[in-house]
Amino acid sequence: MSYFRPAIDAMTGYIPGEQPKPGTKIIKLNTNENPYPPSPKAMEVLHNLDGEWLRRYPDPFARDFCQAVSDALGVPADWVIVGNGSDELLNVLIRCCAEGNNRKVVYPMPTYVLYRTLSAMQPAQVLEVPYPADFQLPIKELVAANGVITFIASPNSPSGHVVPLDDLRELAQQVSGIVVVDEAYVDFAEYSALPLVQEFENVIVLRTLSKGYSLAGLRMGFGVANPKLLAGLFKVKDSYNIDAIAQAVGTAAMRDQAYKNACADKVKISRIQLAQDLKNLGWEVLDSHANFVLATPTQGNAESIYLGLKERGILVRYFKQAGLEDKLRITVGTDEQNQTLIEALVSVKK
Repeated sequence: MSYFRPAIDAMTGYIPGEQPKPGTKIIKLNTNENPYPPSPKAMEVLHNLDGEWLRRYPDPFARDFCQAVSDALGVPADWVIVGNGSDELLNVLIRCCAEGNNRKVVYPMPTYVLYRTLSAMQPAQVLEVPYPADFQLPIKELVAANGVITFIASPNSPSGHVVPLDDLRELAQQVSGIVVVDEAYVDFAEYSALPLVQEFENVIVLRTLSKGYSLAGLRMGFGVANPKLLAGLFKVKDSYNIDAIAQAVGTAAMRDQAYKNACADKVKISRIQLAQDLKNLGWEVLDSHANFVLATPTQGNAESIYLGLKERGILVRYFKQAGLEDKLRITVGTDEQNQTLIEALVSVKK
């Protein structure tokens, strides 16, 4: 006898990247965290924590944070919904819209596998459309799939490519369901799909503070969309889903765009150098618009290199799945960390 629904028994849970214990001496390049610390202004808020924040329930709509998003990104504050990480908003979207075989979830692959996991939990049918070798968005196939939700990660993980706005616009025009543009890595890209939310009622753009703002441990993200779309999502999200500390710290971080942008610029410069250093070793490296690169070793022996690096105290991400088994996703670290990685790769190769 099982205690769980058949869908839960049948599904495979999402497996996060390895998280070593705090204080472990290791170079962590496996989960795309920002190598630089959070904004000093955000840390100042944390250091001056008021106990009254903890005694009371937090604002259920995180309105101070929404106003900070409005001021930073030029969108109306009432077009913003805040989540416990953008992952929570992915879950809310699927719970709101997807169900069974007739209301399916669609996305191109390879991409963020949590889309598959959340759909299985619902449960809802999934249709995964393969990306072509050049990672051009397969618009025709995505439209034909007729999903109630179509997820597009841009920049995409693990490939790092960004989807042109004209392609996203064409997709939004042709599908009948919601287009979710997952912009977790947009702070390291050259442009955003945010203008599309003003053009299309069925488009929502998701962001996170985990990557560009160095706040992965805070678990805070947000979505921007027409209030008509957000109305259904507010019905489903937990009442007090963002705690008071996260709201205060996140608001301060959002208001310090200069610091975030300076850190992102450093990551982008390091990304160029890391990609070139890997190419100098004979690796193939895809152009990336995120804070990581997807790289193929000369011999395609990605798993053995992943294990060899782990023995040397360096974590990178290896995906044992079709199309990725010969590749490694490597987070861009500091220049010192990246150099240590390159030296270790030479050692592993020997």
